[in-house]
Amino acid sequence: MVLDNLSTSLKNSLKKITSALFIDERTVNELVHDIQRSLLASDVNVQLVFELTNRIRERFRDEKPTKDQPKREFLIHIVYDELTNLLGKEKEEIKISKKKPFKIMLVGLFGSGKTTSISKIANYYKKRNYKVAALGLDVHRPAARHQLKVLSDQVGVQCFIDEKEKDPIKIYKKFEQQYKNYDILIIDTAGRDALLQELIDEIESLNKIIQPDERLLVIPAELGQTAERQTKQFHKSCNITGIIVTKMDGTAKAGGALSACAVSGAKIIFIGVGERPNDLETFNPPNFVSRLLGMGDLEALLEKAREAISEEKSKDIEKRLLKGEFNLVDLYEQMQAMSKMGSLSKLLELVPGMSQLKLPKEALDVQEDKLKRWRYCMNSMSKKELEEPEVIDGPRIRRISSGSGVPASEVRDLLKQYKMAKKMMSAIKGKDPEKLMRKFKGRIPGM
Repeated sequence: MVLDNLSTSLKNSLKKITSALFIDERTVNELVHDIQRSLLASDVNVQLVFELTNRIRERFRDEKPTKDQPKREFLIHIVYDELTNLLGKEKEEIKISKKKPFKIMLVGLFGSGKTTSISKIANYYKKRNYKVAALGLDVHRPAARHQLKVLSDQVGVQCFIDEKEKDPIKIYKKFEQQYKNYDILIIDTAGRDALLQELIDEIESLNKIIQPDERLLVIPAELGQTAERQTKQFHKSCNITGIIVTKMDGTAKAGGALSACAVSGAKIIFIGVGERPNDLETFNPPNFVSRLLGMGDLEALLEKAREAISEEKSKDIEKRLLKGEFNLVDLYEQMQAMSKMGSLSKLLELVPGMSQLKLPKEALDVQEDKLKRWRYCMNSMSKKELEEPEVIDGPRIRRISSGSGVPASEVRDLLKQYKMAKKMMSAIKGKDPEKLMRKFKGRIPGM
């Protein structure tokens, strides 16, 4: 998980509160000290840490819980609020105008992940039915333009490059007449090992010619607290409109980068959480803190679900499930959607309460591998078997096993899983899904 160590530390701190017999000043001080250690270990600025923990103490002392609110819930809510404020308070989104093309220019130092981020952003907006193109203007880094072309091809978007031309402005003008055929144009620019005057001059020239609608600074999470200085310098030179924090998966310094960007005055728009095209998330401070505290992120989970399955198909499945109709075809489609949504471990951290289960990574890997084998089983079944799994007997299991190359025991496991899923669907038959969702959301602060 993103910021796994910080998340574990914070969840352990809150567990002490939920199990405490009394919530008094001593309990609050112990919690504050635990939070200080957790944030400092994640490279968050010392001054910010002490300001945050002082506010927690002051709010608990000066504010009063509502009549029906237990003190421990009141304290946890204060922690949630203050962590959210530390990371930027509210979600910031890019509003794509109808002007063609809407231009998004990425800037950053060498090795920050600009080129990879372009393919992720292109994939993000393509899934939202925008016609997207990429433009390679990094003429300094060897193979930068070729890399952009390869990544763009992987996500199925047009890429404009000229590998022989050394002047980025000439490259931009060469394809200028074609840009209006696209809703969004995402532009890669050169980076340097440091923010030198040469880089500033080039970006300012491009900015003047291109006149981008958004200028996004790409910052790797590994920079930690130094991200604040770089953000301010780029902001002064290029008037950046937002930030992308990359390499968020598995870096101890990510807490420092997130908080540093938040206090620099520029808002974080996206975070990169892996290498794959789908490993890009919109940064929503309240929901991000919910995940850190083990409360899940239903909004992100629903967003991934919308990307994985069409709205029309989703409504059709919902109607069938609420009527109690469920067969292996439905289970198969759910499994296909899950595979598009990402790894099982990343999905579990979005489900309220699930991230608190201490499931070993090996167990999650086994589950993901099992899902693949179950798909092989289903591909070896007839239409009747998929629609009426009850007809699958011993001889059919052996035939399916032979055709799919999967042991008969795993075919039986699949049928057992189907029966359990059908039983669960029968339990919610006729229930109002909106009421169920509201009940689920009501357990999460800030939702």
